[in-house]
Amino acid sequence: MVKAKWFKVLSFTVVFLLVVSLLAGCGGQKASQPSDNQQNQQQSSGEQKSVKIAVIVKALNSDYWKIVEAGAKAAGKDLGVDVEVLGPSAETAVSEQVSMIEDQITKKVSALAVAPSQPASAIPAFDQAKAAKIPVVLIDTDAQWPDKVSFVGTGNYNGGKLAGEFLAEKLGKGGKVVILRGAMGDPTHDERANGAIEVMKAKGLEIVDIQPANSERGLGMTVMENILQAHPDIQGMFATNDEMALGALRAIQAAKKQIITVGFDGSPDALKSIAAGELTASIAQSPYNIGYKGVEAAVKAAKGEQVDKRIDTGTSVISKDNVAEEQKKLNEILGK
Repeated sequence: MVKAKWFKVLSFTVVFLLVVSLLAGCGGQKASQPSDNQQNQQQSSGEQKSVKIAVIVKALNSDYWKIVEAGAKAAGKDLGVDVEVLGPSAETAVSEQVSMIEDQITKKVSALAVAPSQPASAIPAFDQAKAAKIPVVLIDTDAQWPDKVSFVGTGNYNGGKLAGEFLAEKLGKGGKVVILRGAMGDPTHDERANGAIEVMKAKGLEIVDIQPANSERGLGMTVMENILQAHPDIQGMFATNDEMALGALRAIQAAKKQIITVGFDGSPDALKSIAAGELTASIAQSPYNIGYKGVEAAVKAAKGEQVDKRIDTGTSVISKDNVAEEQKKLNEILGK
């Protein structure tokens, strides 16, 4: 009797423990399931997070940068990402541009595409971006910063050489030329000027003066007026952007001089002037491609994809011989 009773108690205990064990197992499974779902939701949310690219150029007060902007926004539309294009009041407003870079880092954009006015001044901000795990693509102007994702832009030195070759062909050995350049210390203008100087010297041209005009049309005119007073016999002029070239052209026209004038950028205003028989030529880069490919590279970097370390967008000479075709291309880009 006692034995039977003890057997019943033992059986009940075993059954009870089995039930508790099963319930505990089910409870543990239910507790882990929401965690898996939550993880999947977080992963899905991360995948759907919109990509935001900040494009910071040197200024937005010239046709050149407006075309860069058009290319950047077109890339954003094609790639389905948010693109904001920003720029300071002038290419010489270096601290203003650096503040813009820092502001976009604070806003935690997905990636930056920057055309630094003074690369050395921008490097501390680039270091901040790196610390925040924000990839940086440099466009138009390169910098000695090892952590950049890529440089997207023109071979400015080779473009300067094209300008030198054009002037040498037009003037011949002994021709007297002047160079107007952008802000001192801007590597873009350093490279353009140095490329032209190399060829001009090799071809026997005489460089009578080199003056900065800070990439501005008004200053280009003023600087050229002073040069013409000091050197009234010059025969050729190279400006390292079209804004300065067009300003210099005004001074040349006012002085009633016949001078071969070459700019750099292939801007709409420069092309109009070439078509009108005023400006002689412009070394055209592709600002649209710089903006487009810059955003393209930034998006790839934001997604962790491989990006080429250097993307060259090329240069060519625009003169009266091909200006009509180039104008048509620009009008299509700007929607004119």
